[in-house]
Amino acid sequence: MDDPVLAALVAAAMAVGVIGTVVPVVPGLALVWAAALVYGLGAGFGTVGVVAFIIITGLAIVGTVIAFVIPRRAAARGGAARVSMWFGALLALVGFFVVPVVGIVAGGVLGVFLGEVVRTGDAPAAWHTTAATIKGFGVASVLQVLVALAMVTTWVAWFVLG
Repeated sequence: MDDPVLAALVAAAMAVGVIGTVVPVVPGLALVWAAALVYGLGAGFGTVGVVAFIIITGLAIVGTVIAFVIPRRAAARGGAARVSMWFGALLALVGFFVVPVVGIVAGGVLGVFLGEVVRTGDAPAAWHTTAATIKGFGVASVLQVLVALAMVTTWVAWFVLG
């Protein structure tokens, strides 16, 4: 069941997935997880594969939760209102279509900032809240990269030991 072409394709997909944890338009953890699933279906799971895939799935779930919880908590600690976060999400979506890749980030930041300015009428306070939100997304991104690398490492162990 040693298929070097399958392994190379899975490794390439996982590399793109790791990049996707940082680049907004590329799927991240989901791609790494899907590549592991494809490997298991193609090469066979076996005992090592089942254990590895369970670990990979658990890591994917943890990483996905991190992507939502940490930025939300950071924004709340910074004082962001839910409406500002929704406005940030809306402008991120618009930004994605106006200026691909960069627009999603710029739109999100601008949306949170404008939402807070409208809500509070205080630009410095709005920037403080926006900065806290940005930091939350940054921390979540770093943690997602680490989770993705742990997923890839688990797959490498599966490949070598399986």
